[in-house]
Amino acid sequence: MHRLVLGAVALAISCASAGANALHLNPSQPALAKNMETFGNTSIPIGYYEYCQRYRERCDRQPERSKVELTRELWKTIIEVNNEVNTTVEPLTDREIFGVEERWDYPDQVGDCEDFALEKRKILNEKGVPLGALLMTVGRDADGGGHAVLTVVTDLGDFVLDNVEPRVLLWKEAELYYLKRQSPDDPNRWVSLASS
Repeated sequence: MHRLVLGAVALAISCASAGANALHLNPSQPALAKNMETFGNTSIPIGYYEYCQRYRERCDRQPERSKVELTRELWKTIIEVNNEVNTTVEPLTDREIFGVEERWDYPDQVGDCEDFALEKRKILNEKGVPLGALLMTVGRDADGGGHAVLTVVTDLGDFVLDNVEPRVLLWKEAELYYLKRQSPDDPNRWVSLASS
């Protein structure tokens, strides 16, 4: 019994410290919130706008539900899709792939961070996860560089699928400064994740 209590305390401390690491980057986000708070409409990333010009049929779809129940089966699917895309796509920059600074597209063996996120979003949607719960999210990584990830909005929190982190993490545990993401009500509208 003593070991069980010590193990639970150690787990709680490690989770709290992991969460604290990301929370210092996101001071406008409530520390105890399972899901990130949004702060009104903001601009659409140019890469996403151009993606929608090329894939109009993918951007014209309805978001359906904006939150899903995180079942064991769904968690397993999220982990598998994240791992599959992270291990089959080689990371390269848009400059290396397309010769341009920014282009959002589905990866063909190689891709940039937003390409990984788009592919995960597509696969999870094909497996029945509604678009309103699969939100493209942009921000800055721990080094200050621009970065895109996929956020899955669940009843147990917002989970981040990242191409540089093999684990699927709760938003507070990911070492990211969140700037904006798709609105769960309209994937062609973006909302701010920072209050200023």
